[in-house]
Amino acid sequence: MTSFLSRLFGKSAPQAPEPVLHKEFRIFPQPIKDGAGFRIAARIEKDFGEETKTHHLIRADTHGAEDGAIEASVAKAKQAIDQLGDTIFG
Repeated sequence: MTSFLSRLFGKSAPQAPEPVLHKEFRIFPQPIKDGAGFRIAARIEKDFGEETKTHHLIRADTHGAEDGAIEASVAKAKQAIDQLGDTIFG
């Protein structure tokens, strides 16, 4: 289906972003468009044996530019991981 759509519209499917690794966690920055700026947000994942646990971090903070919001999202996710460790999933 994606192949058909990409031929139809001339676009390829967006590539999934590479995660930022911090300790044993994977951080996927996912800023949310909010008015004229971007809300700080990220998905944090960690594997526990066969199970992958996920936490969605969403902050009230905003940034005017998407690149800045991505950097801030990674920084806030690292801070949460450092402060909470595995309890971030509980």
